[in-house]
Amino acid sequence: MAITVAASRLGTSAFDGASPVELRPNWSQDDAQAVIRAVYRQVLGNDYIMDSERIKSAESLLCNGSISVREFVRAVAKSELYKSKFFYNNFQTRTIELNIKHLLGRAPYDESEFVYHLDLYETQGYEADIDSYIDSEEYIESFGENIVPYYRGFETQTGQKTVGFTRMFRLYRGYANSDRSQLGGGSPRLAGELGQNTASAVVSPGNTYKASRSRNLGVGTTPTKALGGSLPFGSESKIYRIEVAGMTGAGYPRVRRGSKAFFVSYEQLNSTLEQINRQGGKVASITPASL
Repeated sequence: MAITVAASRLGTSAFDGASPVELRPNWSQDDAQAVIRAVYRQVLGNDYIMDSERIKSAESLLCNGSISVREFVRAVAKSELYKSKFFYNNFQTRTIELNIKHLLGRAPYDESEFVYHLDLYETQGYEADIDSYIDSEEYIESFGENIVPYYRGFETQTGQKTVGFTRMFRLYRGYANSDRSQLGGGSPRLAGELGQNTASAVVSPGNTYKASRSRNLGVGTTPTKALGGSLPFGSESKIYRIEVAGMTGAGYPRVRRGSKAFFVSYEQLNSTLEQINRQGGKVASITPASL
């Protein structure tokens, strides 16, 4: 049964009727290699991987039965390869979007997931955050020990919120696309929708013009007014603390600077992040703040 009658136009035909990749009992080495390829494709967001980049030690452990598929997924997600592609050069909120997509097979449901993972990373570090996805009840119930994670967000399943269907299309831009080659680079895709608790527009992967307009002209994104300044009287917006390192550009010397913190309202969050990105800053953390 088709995921949707528009599966071919939305780029989901590759998943229509496809069975999850599983390492079943009495598996062969060919089966193990098929699992390895599927894990790299899923966890690395369909990005190209050279032979020299492969995590050979973890592959060997999987092929000789020393670790399960779940542990191989964990090894890839904690690797320097994964960090170099999706962690070091991305906003933390974009990294969280991709972690949820790659490891749980869906889009974030609400803003509380961002807050939880930002806090976990800040207090316990990167590896603890990765473990929180792979050791979660959701992961174990969905994939167990020997099923490769796959994109569940296109299907209706027990325990999934329907809003995840539309939001998945903001993260998934077609099977021929990779998560590092999308428009928008390392910026988050869902900050606006999650903060406002609104559904996302579904834009076909091939429609680059509409996709760029939906990001840049305010469709499903936060307002871009009032950089800095104070909140309007009576505003109930949340306040966020953005910690930044390495600011350059106008008004900043070219030498590396210490961390700098900004306190902004939710309405100012996206525009502030864009300004930080233009000035070469690296966001260390985004956390709710009380003023």
